[in-house]
Amino acid sequence: MKKIGCISVLAIVGLALAAIMWGVGIYNNMVGLKEPATSQWANVESAYQKRADLVPNLVNTVKGYAEHEKGTLTEVIEARANATKINIDASNLTPENIAAFQSAQSGLSSSLSKLLATFEAYPDLKANENFMALQAELSSVENEIKFERQKFNTKVQEYNTYIKKAPQNIVANFTNFLEMGYFKAEQGSEKAPKVEF
Repeated sequence: MKKIGCISVLAIVGLALAAIMWGVGIYNNMVGLKEPATSQWANVESAYQKRADLVPNLVNTVKGYAEHEKGTLTEVIEARANATKINIDASNLTPENIAAFQSAQSGLSSSLSKLLATFEAYPDLKANENFMALQAELSSVENEIKFERQKFNTKVQEYNTYIKKAPQNIVANFTNFLEMGYFKAEQGSEKAPKVEF
């Protein structure tokens, strides 16, 4: 009788250890998927910061050519200030926080587009080497932002998919591994712009 009791206790202990090791394995996999996503977030922020750093140089270059465009310049400066105000802690990349960050960045994108479109009417400015170099650098940074956002979304998708599958979702809920947010297309971007001649 004692032998059966000892075997039962050993079996229960063995099952408990197996369950703990299973949970630890899932936990470690979640950490292994979340860390690259949060690391990629730093790359996204860095790309946006590069763009924000270009804005003062672009504004200063344009100032001398178009004094009567002060409203547009002021709008760009204010949009830059708003875009750089929002910082998200990498440990809190919720869909709501990502949307707020994206909204602030969209304001700057819109203002920069308006600025560049407005100054198409200034041939002297378009021929200015500093302006041309800044415009090319801004275009390069916009491409970098797009690339980093795509990489971020890929890492987030891998992480979110893993934590939503069973049985990982049980461990994720128990250990507070939450779904991360994505960058999404801007509202209205699915419609082609209307072009008239």
